[in-house]
Amino acid sequence: MRNPLSETIVGIEPSGIRKFFDVVSEMKDAISLGVGEPDFDTPWHIRDEGIYSLEKGRTFYTSNAGLKELKVEISRYLYRKYDLEYDYNHEIIVTVGGSEAIDIAMRAMLDPGDEVLIPQPSYVSYLPCAVLANGKPVIIELKAENEFRLTREELEAAITPKTKLLVLPFPNNPTGAVMRREDLEAIAEVVEQHDLFVLSDEIYSELTYGEESHVSIASLPGMKERTITINGFSKSHAMTGWRLGYACGPRLILDQMLKIHQFAIMCAPTTSQYAAVDALKNGDEDVAMMREQYDGRRRYVLHRFEEMGLPCFEPHGAFYTFPCIREFGMTSDEFANALLKDQKVAVVPGTAFGACGEGFLRISYAYSLDSLKTALDRIENFVIKLREQEK
Repeated sequence: MRNPLSETIVGIEPSGIRKFFDVVSEMKDAISLGVGEPDFDTPWHIRDEGIYSLEKGRTFYTSNAGLKELKVEISRYLYRKYDLEYDYNHEIIVTVGGSEAIDIAMRAMLDPGDEVLIPQPSYVSYLPCAVLANGKPVIIELKAENEFRLTREELEAAITPKTKLLVLPFPNNPTGAVMRREDLEAIAEVVEQHDLFVLSDEIYSELTYGEESHVSIASLPGMKERTITINGFSKSHAMTGWRLGYACGPRLILDQMLKIHQFAIMCAPTTSQYAAVDALKNGDEDVAMMREQYDGRRRYVLHRFEEMGLPCFEPHGAFYTFPCIREFGMTSDEFANALLKDQKVAVVPGTAFGACGEGFLRISYAYSLDSLKTALDRIENFVIKLREQEK
């Protein structure tokens, strides 16, 4: 019998995030600090709008690119928040989460052999999406001493004549790193000099802490026409299960992305789109409240790591920390497995986000303070036990 499987698909490794959670789901009294999902319920007024749309029988397809009302609100939102101007009619597509937007952007832009620069550690989908689009992933290893930011020198060293697309994953999952305006200006100069394009995944843009707010590279001079901006509602508005995101960019590229979206998806969920209109119109206070709560948890987790003597740079975005565990002489996978077995706490090995994540763990603080305290107490017990064994 002929092999029914694609060699390309078989060669792609499954996500390294999920295997721990399968174990946790069957382990009594286990605590997971691994899921990248807000612990808040979707705000009631947003849910209510979704329910109302169902009651009114709004259960039909929308236009392929999305509801006009939603695209208008996305355009207004991006302008008032990040100084980005997009024509709702031609430069915005509503997608099934940010993940679909990443996929169709790469498929619309890449030809076989085109190189895609992917800074790592980073979200697990970029590399397989590049492979599925027949591109060639080229990894740029981000460094802890640079607070996991992409530097001009690292970018320039990775560029070849075949380089076409740069993935810019900030605020970053898993590290929590952010790129400030001066960082982005340096990157933008290199992008223009080498005639590259940028896929800027800004799904955590609302979860940026400190005095400096998020800056989109597309807002810099000369970059809008070179950038596909990806965003959505999962992280900012606690709407993960609604599966709603969007892509913004030049019409030349968006028209081709829309073709793929038409054939593969048709349109994003109608109920979710109506709910998202209300989220953008009336959700700013919800976002601010959740960001404040995350910030308090962020500071608590960092304080506990300092007390434990676990090195961890201060993340200024998303809801993750990335502590270093190299002192124990264990791989990230070994440490995570031992912690789960000994203390019933699940975290994600840094290597799930690229080989350069070795020696680190991703720990999410999208959990209540009570849950964080219990989990961190257990981690501290484990760390003390390991250090005593080394004596």
